[in-house]
Amino acid sequence: MNQPFRFLIIQTAFIGDVILATSLIEKLHAHYPDAHLDVLVRKGNEGLLKGHPFLNEVLVWDKKNGKYRDLLRLLRIIRPRRYDKVINLQRFGATGLLTALSNATETVGFSKNPFSRFFTYRVEHRIAPGIHEIDRNTELVSDFTNRAVYRPRLYPSATDFNLVEPYQDRPYICVAPTSVWFTKQYPEEQWVDFLQRVPAPYTVYLLGAPSDVEAVERIRLSVDSERVISLAGKLPLLASAALMQGAQMNFVNDSAPLHLASAVNAPTTAIFCSTVPQFGFGPLADESHLVEIEEILECRPCGLHGRKACPLGHFLCAHGIRTEQLLERIPH
Repeated sequence: MNQPFRFLIIQTAFIGDVILATSLIEKLHAHYPDAHLDVLVRKGNEGLLKGHPFLNEVLVWDKKNGKYRDLLRLLRIIRPRRYDKVINLQRFGATGLLTALSNATETVGFSKNPFSRFFTYRVEHRIAPGIHEIDRNTELVSDFTNRAVYRPRLYPSATDFNLVEPYQDRPYICVAPTSVWFTKQYPEEQWVDFLQRVPAPYTVYLLGAPSDVEAVERIRLSVDSERVISLAGKLPLLASAALMQGAQMNFVNDSAPLHLASAVNAPTTAIFCSTVPQFGFGPLADESHLVEIEEILECRPCGLHGRKACPLGHFLCAHGIRTEQLLERIPH
């Protein structure tokens, strides 16, 4: 009897990157429904894939505590398994080395990875208008599947839906106001102006990680409305996704909650400040809207990723966005 194919997908970057990587899980399962699909993620992101119906195992790399010692531990697990294919979605050396030494029958990754010369196949990582990150990832598997691109998808459990059900007894919108990067985050005072003008009867749920609680609470207190409720730090990621799925609209920065909304096909309004959707990280839900400054700025974008501060000090790419641009996206 032939053994089922064994795949390992490596994506040990941030939450949003892992969410977008789920498009490959969907695609590989569609083409190889009996395959064993494993995924390697960084510690802290494994909760995104809890109970995923297509995954055999989620391997976890502890990058903060003994990074290379834990990489060696993983290598001892991965090599004896002799995966048919190891698919590395990252362009950094550590996972490239792991891929090269994986003992897999075939390895594939992006040519920008410093160890890609040791991969079986290498694919160019192109950033250009019209190319989304899920398109780039799909190129890694197109030779043994096809070029069809699948959407990312997460699977909140019944427990997740039950957890948020008490918040769903009235029309609501969700707002995820924070970002790790200053120049990706719509300014607090502008969130406050928007939230003060959200029409009745909408309740607003503010979402965020435990690290966002202080910033989210500042916004809530500044708005000073019973209809604005902070759930920052109170919901697991998949429960947040379940709540977003039932919202009339979700307002997000160019950050992880944007991709969380995409993965449950939740209505999305994505605000881009210093970055631009053309980098390939825009929303993918059926109902998706982009909000950006309406004038052209010579300084925008100021980089592929966010920055800790505006290089020119004015942060006009964010301050130039009008509150009305957000209000227009609330269903009336």
